[in-house]
Amino acid sequence: MELVHSGKVRDVYIDGDDVILVASDRVSVYDVVLPTPIPEKGKILTQLSLWWFDKLADLVPNHVVSGTDVPAEWAGRAVRCRRLKMIEVECIARGYLAGLGLREYQASGAVSGVPLPSGLLEGSRLPEPIFTPTTKSAPGVGVHDEFITFDDVVKDVGDDVADALRRITLEVYRRGAAIAAEQGVIIADTKLEFGWAADGTLVLGDELLTSDSSRFWPANDWQPGRPQFAFDKQFVRDWAAGTGWDKQPPAPEVPERIVEATRARYIEVYERITGERW
Repeated sequence: MELVHSGKVRDVYIDGDDVILVASDRVSVYDVVLPTPIPEKGKILTQLSLWWFDKLADLVPNHVVSGTDVPAEWAGRAVRCRRLKMIEVECIARGYLAGLGLREYQASGAVSGVPLPSGLLEGSRLPEPIFTPTTKSAPGVGVHDEFITFDDVVKDVGDDVADALRRITLEVYRRGAAIAAEQGVIIADTKLEFGWAADGTLVLGDELLTSDSSRFWPANDWQPGRPQFAFDKQFVRDWAAGTGWDKQPPAPEVPERIVEATRARYIEVYERITGERW
């Protein structure tokens, strides 16, 4: 095997015709890796992704070859995948207003060029889910994804591919949100990534509906007009922002209570959604 990329939270190896994605316990906020890992984070997210890939396989082909045929030292946190030529667009579906989408709405009344009704609050449910793509930034501290419009995606990949990306992203979000809702979990938004397989098939890659790529809220606690209880990485972001840290490396050490609370939230949403004990 050959290590070809070591990212903020995952390492990528080439193994023959396959790719092996290894999810670490590292956590990144504001594009900076925190010095303190979250125990078992990589395993939790990998297993949740695999659960979703299986559940949603009828909607779109995915990159998973095997969740078990991986080197023993990475068991549980690695996935053997098809090699893809990734499309340089982050495909985001939003059903609720939060995060950068909220900020964009407050500034312009729209997100990624999609106009929204006036008077929406933080955490408001949108009239219908919307496709709000962003650029896929190159690795580097201080380099952030930026909102683009659907027309920008069309210019980049063409009408047919752009239509497919929007349609599939919204279908995956709607199906996933409905499944999670049955377990009392709101999926406020999520990020998907796609690529081309060697045979020209459009394939869903990366991770799927995890606490690092989505916002998960408990439905019984949802209340527009305030920050929501987060089962996802937002909890760590909020802690980091509250320290006074300037969001430049080096990042501060994460206190044990924050580490444990983050791990507990990741485990709880995994158990709620899948119905399986961690």
